[in-house]
Amino acid sequence: MRITAASAALAALPLAAAFTAPHRQSHPSTSSRGTALQMASKSREKIASRTKWAEARGYGDAASDGAPSGGMTFALDESKNQLTVTPIKSLDGTVTLPGSKSLSNRCLLLAALSDGSTKVENLLESDDIRYMLEALDTLKVPVERDAEDKTAVTVTGQAGPINSPTPDETVELFLGNAGTAMRPLPAALCMGKGKFVLDGVPRMRERPIADLIDGLQQLGADVSCVEETGCPPVTIDADGLKGGECAISGKMSSQFLSSLLMAAPLAEGDVTIRIKDELISAPYVSLTIGLMKKFGVDVKIEGDMEGTPSFIITADQKYTSPESILVEGDASSASYFLAGAAITGGTVTVRGCGSESVQGDVAFADVMEQMGATVTWAPESITVTRDPNTRLKGVDVDCGKIPDAAMTLAVAALFAEGPTTIRNVYSWRLKETERMKAIVAECTKLGATVEEFEDYCIIHPPEGNKVNEDVVIETYDDHRMAMTFSLAACGGVNVIIDDPGCTAKTFPTYFEMLGSIAS
Repeated sequence: MRITAASAALAALPLAAAFTAPHRQSHPSTSSRGTALQMASKSREKIASRTKWAEARGYGDAASDGAPSGGMTFALDESKNQLTVTPIKSLDGTVTLPGSKSLSNRCLLLAALSDGSTKVENLLESDDIRYMLEALDTLKVPVERDAEDKTAVTVTGQAGPINSPTPDETVELFLGNAGTAMRPLPAALCMGKGKFVLDGVPRMRERPIADLIDGLQQLGADVSCVEETGCPPVTIDADGLKGGECAISGKMSSQFLSSLLMAAPLAEGDVTIRIKDELISAPYVSLTIGLMKKFGVDVKIEGDMEGTPSFIITADQKYTSPESILVEGDASSASYFLAGAAITGGTVTVRGCGSESVQGDVAFADVMEQMGATVTWAPESITVTRDPNTRLKGVDVDCGKIPDAAMTLAVAALFAEGPTTIRNVYSWRLKETERMKAIVAECTKLGATVEEFEDYCIIHPPEGNKVNEDVVIETYDDHRMAMTFSLAACGGVNVIIDDPGCTAKTFPTYFEMLGSIAS
């Protein structure tokens, strides 16, 4: 059994089956007219972005097929904004992964808070990272784009908290549906001075943030979210924080803890953060702590990680630029290619993450191995294949540590012998869309029978593993729905992806990369 850096760092952590409603916060009323105009503007931006996405890839109308490799083709119907993926017989080849979304935005923020300039390389080109970069621009943090390399920027750090560039005015930050920007930025901004409002798309206004707000308020911050929902917009009147202690829930998202951890070194005194119940997606916390260490800050952990641990950040530390940092390849994105190889019996190598990865989602390869695939590990790559004489078999897996990659398992389950149970994924319900219901709906369209429970589902594959032909997959403006369900084409059928440009959130070149190794 191989041991990755991420899995070695933390023991397995269970995800609570029960859901605790977010603590309600107050938020002043906003102008409905102003909000409507802003959202209309953002809708036009989205349409323009989708058009640009299609044009940049040379996709025409349904009559002009692209042929990225021998056999498989794409056809974009512009009038319906749908991409048809034709049958995939096999996936074979090597894929170099784009940078990790989680690491990219963490690196940008820590570079902005550090003393010195930091060159961030292999930065993910996507909507989520664009929103973080635009926020740093608005906050007047110097970010120099590399004219020769779109995946590289140099950030001149503030050597401490980020203060408002306009002390007499409220700074408004629009962050789309980027959770990796909406969660850490409020915590960091509370450590400086100024007035801020952070908002996003309608779905972001449905994604809870109250646990983070509660923790910041315990530390003395003047910060609030919408009282009725516990969701953004977030309003901040910052005047720095002295330090102290807070206790937060870790049941809903590990991003709240990661956000407090990254902001803590900016307080005047020591900060202690305690988990009062349990912690989900623990590898992401390990990732955060490891990255903070690269920027010169150590986090002390007390207690049992499987219980209610505490995290201590002492005031005698500050972020110092490592001068340059390379963003690891995105392990969540690796799951699509690894699953495709397992389903078709091809051989795929993903480069950019491997046995030394700090990302928990590399554990998805272990799940493919449990299903019957053969997995080969190297420090910075993973190779998956499957003997044609070995059928994939259904599995029962706790996916609390890999909720994003667990979506890919849902489609792999369509091609397995017997049912697959995906457990401990309540967090699916709080993501870019209500992913549990979305996965149940689309798997059902493809011919599966799905049993839905509060924090798990059981997928019974179609009879004979024959998925339905020409199914239109609703993507719900969720990038991972589009990428995950494109693999249904591995069943020898056309699959039609609605709004394929939603992949721009984290992986705008996904379909080209898929086509490059498909036949």
